Amino acid sequence: MTWPANSATRDDDAAAGIEVDETFEPFTQRDDIFSRAMWDDTVRSPRTDAFFASYRIEAAPRRGDGFTQRDFALRNAAWLISDIMTDRHAAQGRREGFQAALSADTPVSPDRVPVDDPDRMAAEIKRTARFFGAQLCGITDFDRRWLYTSRVDTRDMSEAPHDLPEGLTSVIVLGHEMDADLVATYPSALAGAATGKAYSHEAAVALQLAAFIRNLGYQAVASMNDTALVIPYAVKAGLGEYARNQLVITPQLGPRLRFSKIFTDLPLTHDSPRPLGVAAFCDICTKCADACPVAALPYGAPSTDRPNRSAIKGVRKWTSDAEKCFGFWAKLASDCAICLRVCPFNRDYSHWTARLWRRLALSRFRRLALWLARDHGARVKPQNWWSG
Repeated sequence: MTWPANSATRDDDAAAGIEVDETFEPFTQRDDIFSRAMWDDTVRSPRTDAFFASYRIEAAPRRGDGFTQRDFALRNAAWLISDIMTDRHAAQGRREGFQAALSADTPVSPDRVPVDDPDRMAAEIKRTARFFGAQLCGITDFDRRWLYTSRVDTRDMSEAPHDLPEGLTSVIVLGHEMDADLVATYPSALAGAATGKAYSHEAAVALQLAAFIRNLGYQAVASMNDTALVIPYAVKAGLGEYARNQLVITPQLGPRLRFSKIFTDLPLTHDSPRPLGVAAFCDICTKCADACPVAALPYGAPSTDRPNRSAIKGVRKWTSDAEKCFGFWAKLASDCAICLRVCPFNRDYSHWTARLWRRLALSRFRRLALWLARDHGARVKPQNWWSG
């Protein structure tokens, strides 16, 4: 589907809760806060350099529960597979999975499997994704609005072309669960192991599923945080709904997951957005904003306000102040996901009580659900994880 040349709006935006205006511009990845911390002197500092270094052997253990050498050791080990993928073409300026797509290790088969039934093929892709370990899988169209304008050449932090193949038609979005027990200990270096494990896991899953598609004779580009904004694709693929904490709330896992994606020309039926009622709940809930130690999350209604250049232009949504957020990460020498931990939707939905709460939260009884969640999301001491 295309949209008029004089408009950035598409007919299917409303169903996904996407609202763009005439000022919309695709995002430049060089302006994301992690890239800026590598070139922008208003963000980069000895503390941010130390933050990145801490994920290797230069960890910063210190006194305090959750920040011992053992905690950093687990976190950094959890990141290992992702780091291997990231580093393998670093000499060419490709920080893969973050500022460049994951390179293909297998060619596209010259023998193309015919696809007469895109519905069936979509079902097979979802089954294969589950086989490789993805918890969620949805499929949407290749909406170019969410592509970054370029990738980043990390040798000099300049802009470089994506080099995506021609003819891409679909985006397969994969959801990867984060460990609930570790998430409960945020903010801590120990909790960062939940993030690292999910990234290492998703790198393997995305590469394997992309290889499967290429063996069928079709293009497939595996992608993590690179190449495009994943949240719009996840929402359009029917996996969940955007929330005040800048995360996608899914029915199965709440916000406790990471997303990866695969760009392909394999003929596939696309899923539809499924508005759940999350936005209405977030309208009355500010638990994430209340809990943010640096006031980086917004109160009030969604808007097109941009706290700084690390926010996309022309999209009406809840938008965080990435500079404040990353500044706190740098201070910790680890990632922070307090907003994820305290989110009332962060629950184990294998329990009937959690499913009942979700039903209330997504209904006109949302204020009752908010009251019931008043003490939800308390931090668990990291030492309890080790002794558990």
